Amino acid sequence: MSLLSQLKEMTVVVADTGDIGAIEEFTPRDTTTNPSLITTAAGLPQYQSIVDETLQRAKDTLDADAADKEIAMEAFKHLAVAFGKRILEIIPGRVSTEVDARLSYDMEGTLAMARDLIAEYEEAGVSRDRILIKIASTWEGIKAAEVLEQEGIHCNLTLLFGLHQAIACAEAKVTLISPFVGRILDWYKKDTGRDSYPPSEDPGVQSVTEIYNYYKKFGYKTEIMGASFRNVDEIKELAGCDLLTISPKLLAPLAETDGELPRKLRPDMAENLDIEKKTIDKATFDEMHAADRMANEKLAEGIEGFSTALEELEQLLADRLTRMGQQAAAV
Repeated sequence: MSLLSQLKEMTVVVADTGDIGAIEEFTPRDTTTNPSLITTAAGLPQYQSIVDETLQRAKDTLDADAADKEIAMEAFKHLAVAFGKRILEIIPGRVSTEVDARLSYDMEGTLAMARDLIAEYEEAGVSRDRILIKIASTWEGIKAAEVLEQEGIHCNLTLLFGLHQAIACAEAKVTLISPFVGRILDWYKKDTGRDSYPPSEDPGVQSVTEIYNYYKKFGYKTEIMGASFRNVDEIKELAGCDLLTISPKLLAPLAETDGELPRKLRPDMAENLDIEKKTIDKATFDEMHAADRMANEKLAEGIEGFSTALEELEQLLADRLTRMGQQAAAV
């Protein structure tokens, strides 16, 4: 059996992509997207019809004299939903759709956009049970997710790098967290000057393993979805995790490689570990976050990167809108 087939028997495999063709190829149960992935997909020729339909909808929503930039800002809110709806026609499970990263420290803004996204999906006939709202794992984001979960809106807390973030998410009863394995490895390689780590010593793998064992030890229902992988070995070391979201470039070698894939993470093993239970309030969260240089830097960097991707997407949409106007005028 291929490594991918064996992995699917112990872990829910999720496709980390906005590329609909890749989703059709690898048949994951769930799919995650983020601003960078949507921006990349929106620039591909095969998805221009989705982009154009979204721009037209935004144009119809606003006043007739709205500027292209304003229309583009309105359109990007709908584009992730447009891709999400198309993806949900292919997969049997859930799609993760991200809140504007520029709202990461704005609880009320996050709540408003999350509710708008769910309303748009439901208006299109998509049940909220098939949507995970992606929110950055800031304190404000976690508290927003806690409110949304109480409203029946399920959340995926992303850009998660530390145990303090994971515990706060579990105590908020969020549906799912996405610890970023590869980005943790990137930070440690840069910080230590090392070129590589043995798979079992990979800092990202160790972080997710610690979170997994903590959750299973204390019976938390929040699901753990390892994300942001740099190599196949990281994935193999986390076989047995609740979910793993994997890019097409790593899904392909997993599908093409045969061999035995042992399960590394097991709930019954975690139950016997000696782990101290912690309670995370804002003061404790802030203190632990400040003390964790890696988590502090990577969270800020991730929010900045996703915000930049959104600005690039808005510019792409504005440029496309200008071309659409020029083509209409030439007819």
